[in-house]
Amino acid sequence: MNKINYKFLIVALLISLSASFLNAQTKLASIFKNHVVLQRNAEVAIWGKDTPNKNIQIKAGWGIDAKTKTNSNGDWKTTIKTTKAGGPYTIEIIGSKKIVLNDVLLGEVWLCGGQSNMAMKLEGNIGQHIEGSNKEILNSTNSNIRFFTVSKTVSNVPLDNCKGLWEISNPKTAAEFSAVGYFFGKMIQENLGVPVGLISSNVGGTPVQAWTSKDVLDADFPEFKKIPKTTGETKKPSVLFNGMINPLIPFTIKGAIWYQGEGNRWNPEQYSRLFPAMITDWRTKWNQGDFPFYFVQLAPYGNKNLEGWVGIQQAQLKTMLTVPNTGMAVINDIGYKTRIHPPKKREVGERLALWALKKDYNIEGITHSGPVFKSIKIENDKAFISFNEAPLGLASFGKPLTNFEIAGDDGVFHLAEAKIVEKGKILQVWSNKVSNPKNVRYGWTSYIEGSLFNTAGLPASAFSTESWEEIFKK
Repeated sequence: MNKINYKFLIVALLISLSASFLNAQTKLASIFKNHVVLQRNAEVAIWGKDTPNKNIQIKAGWGIDAKTKTNSNGDWKTTIKTTKAGGPYTIEIIGSKKIVLNDVLLGEVWLCGGQSNMAMKLEGNIGQHIEGSNKEILNSTNSNIRFFTVSKTVSNVPLDNCKGLWEISNPKTAAEFSAVGYFFGKMIQENLGVPVGLISSNVGGTPVQAWTSKDVLDADFPEFKKIPKTTGETKKPSVLFNGMINPLIPFTIKGAIWYQGEGNRWNPEQYSRLFPAMITDWRTKWNQGDFPFYFVQLAPYGNKNLEGWVGIQQAQLKTMLTVPNTGMAVINDIGYKTRIHPPKKREVGERLALWALKKDYNIEGITHSGPVFKSIKIENDKAFISFNEAPLGLASFGKPLTNFEIAGDDGVFHLAEAKIVEKGKILQVWSNKVSNPKNVRYGWTSYIEGSLFNTAGLPASAFSTESWEEIFKK
């Protein structure tokens, strides 16, 4: 052999030895870092890499051990049983080398996803405040609230790892974390008295298809196979699922909260199918059953009626009513006409938390939802509307009942008057322009100041008494 071949062999040998050395390092999935919160009272997934066919031993500080073995590719995955809330603990992972995770807590883990209204930090945006944020940041020190923010990552293929660190809540870390996520987690932690871990994975200006896996889109939404070259990187189908959700799977979570929809407003009918498909997609891939998924209905916004805005609100309402174990926080009383990012983020996070506290943590005596349209009855020239989720009746809290419309058989809606009757149980709607009413709708413009509530102070969603087919035909 000549010298060139010898050099080639030496370089190849060095590369091979280097690869073997790297593969020999015991590795954990990137979500497992110091200060991590693991879901209490569960079989928690834990996984990583090592050399092929290597025995892996896990020793948890709460007295539970687990064993597994890497496959021929060096991948390993197992579960370890967690106990009641508590800590701090250590976890030892022993393979080719030993890894020690310190300051591990057992508690409640929630994923916080969506676009800019979920991404908006507690400190606010440039020129956009969040009400009460400075005092909240000042008082945010709490070792029982932990944050993990997934770094913005776009990928055309599913990734195994993401960038991020678990951080303990204090003025510096809380200021930079999702405001909605923070207020949600704080209310859960205060009421349960257990550690709470919050994973923030969101990117502003993104549509739901970017957060949905390719296999689901290919199977049910062929329109996404051909995407215009002008589409922004973060808006392309599946790229954020690949880069910012797939690396988290199957990290054990309690559930997810979600704030998104603005990015899909040009096609509400499609969103009415696409959003439920994303929820089902995540649940299937996590393999945790129908874990709770709570989301925020779009807030009122716009100096003029924005195309598709109400349609997205209706798609979200339909999702809540048709997809199991979902819930919707309505915020049409706290919108902001000139800002797509409303400043009242505390109310948003806390309304999401009410769903979890009632439905998942079984706290009795609280109301978790605003009124939801149930049925319509026509008597002469008036419509009488009844609602679910208003056990003690309806209220307007001194506001005039506005943004109601009524239509007859011609389908033409006219502004209507409304009042609460029958000791608060029924809403009566009428217009002098409609003698034989058929349908009623409420909040049918992108900006309103919500006026219909239940006695717990939670607002009713925009609604129409028409069928879903009629609503999305328009």
